[in-house]
Parts: sequence; C-alpha cells; structure tokens
Amino acid sequence: MHSARERESAPPTSSAVASDRVGRQHGSSHRGGGRRRSAHRRGRPGRRGCLAGVLVAAGLLGSAVFFLYGGRSDASSGAPRPRSTVITPTPTPTRSPKPTPTPTPTPTRIDVPSTGTGTFVTARASGAKVGRGSHLLRYVVQVETGLDISPAQAANEIADILAAPRGWTHNGVSSFQLVSAGEPYDLKVKIATPGTADALCWAGIHQDTQGEYNCEIRNGVVVNLKRWVKGSPTFNGPIHDYRALIINHEMGHFLGHTHMTCAGPGQLAPVMMQQIKGLHGCIANAWPYDKSGHFVSGPQMP
Repeated sequence: MHSARERESAPPTSSAVASDRVGRQHGSSHRGGGRRRSAHRRGRPGRRGCLAGVLVAAGLLGSAVFFLYGGRSDASSGAPRPRSTVITPTPTPTRSPKPTPTPTPTPTRIDVPSTGTGTFVTARASGAKVGRGSHLLRYVVQVETGLDISPAQAANEIADILAAPRGWTHNGVSSFQLVSAGEPYDLKVKIATPGTADALCWAGIHQDTQGEYNCEIRNGVVVNLKRWVKGSPTFNGPIHDYRALIINHEMGHFLGHTHMTCAGPGQLAPVMMQQIKGLHGCIANAWPYDKSGHFVSGPQMP
C-alpha cells in the first residue's frame, strides 16, 4: 500500500490514461470545455480523481474482507473460508437419576408353634436308592399340617443327608430310598411341633421329650420342629449340619445303635451321643464317619 504522497506522484494506470483521453476528446467536442478544465484546476474533482478514489476504496474494502474472513490457506479451494456464525450451545449437565435401591430380602422366618393339628401330609417326592448295602430302608417324609415347611423340600433335604459320603451308607451294609405318598415304605420321618412330638414319643416309647427333643419310635423317627428350625445351643455350625445330626442320630437308633458318650477332650463327638445335653470336651459332629472314613465312636452309655 502506498502513502498519499506516493499515490499523488505515481504514474497513472493505463485505465486511468484511457479514461483521461476519452474525457479530453469528449470535452473538445462541446462548448465550454475550457471552463470545465479550469474548474478542475480550481480543485473540483475530475473523472481521474473519482476513478482513483474508487480504486482506493475497492482496495481497502478487499483488505477488510480479507482480514474479516481469515484469508486463505494452502489447502483451501481458492474461495475464502467463511467464518462460522453458528453458536453451539453448551449442553446443560443433566443429573443421572439415582438408582432405585434393591430392597434387602427379608429372611424367611419359620414359626414354631408349641403344638399343632396332630395330622400329617406325606411329601410327594421320591429318589433313587443311595448306598450299596443290601439292607434297604424305604422311607417317607411327613410334615404336620399348618407348618411353614414344604414337605417336598424337607424330603429332599433329608435325602441329601442320607446320601452323604460320611453318612450311614458308608458302612457298606445300609442303603436308603425316599419314596412318595402311596408307595410302600419301611419307616416314616415325621416333623412335628413340640407338643405333637411329645405326644408321639410318649405313645411310642414312653419317653418324655419335654418339648425339646427328638425320638425314634417303632415305625419311624419323630423330629421336633423346634430343633429342625433353631438347631441346638451346643452345636456351632450351619442349621443344615444340625439337621444332619438329627437324622443320623435317630436313623442310627433305627439301625440298632445305642447312645455313646465322648471318647476324650478334643475328639469328634459320636453321632450317637446326645450332643444337645452337652459335649463334655468333644467337638460337635453331625456324621457317623470322619473325613478319613473311620467310624466315630465312644464309650457306650448305660
């Protein structure tokens, strides 16, 4: 860009010269041309001055446009790159909804009424023979009506206990089979309220179970509901293990075993020991055999 002084002294462009020539020719063909020239000399802008002003204005406008649109890059297509006029709104942060807390399931509570109806329902459940012994005992499971216990579920749990490797089938003599209602059986396993259990045990063997204990009677086993649900204060372990102690102890009576006591402090309590009445230094145990396959024994009770 030239200064004002440089623009005044710069030689006219070819287009300006041509326009000046046209102006002189036009002026010479009219009267008064001299007065117009004299007016130009007194400072009124002629066509040359107007043209120069237009060119300067155009140049300034072009420069303004150039700077306004950011110019061109080597990678452009040759057209000016337009400035973006779209304003992208800043997204408003949204709060994620708080997850609905999953309610903690309420543990199933089994009521233990002191006495019940005295009538029983037989579980509709059956299973395969467990054990290789020739002495097969077929059994049904019965639950006193009105209790919060599924007869089929209780039957399956008892079947699992009798099929365990450390159970009575380990002796090679005994085997068991759960049978359903209406099928032939050798004994019954009854789960009854404390009052009903007392009545059955007294009627069967004239034993006072005091609303606390289980018993083995002539045609089966009576399980006190209180022990089935609450376990024993002397047994430190899962309730399923204590249920195994109940079944194995009473089934042991049915197989001809009598009560035993502790063989010595720190040893496993025999399954035929009345562990609910005290361990006497032994360790609570629910199985007839230990992990090595040895029968857990102790002195015979008188």
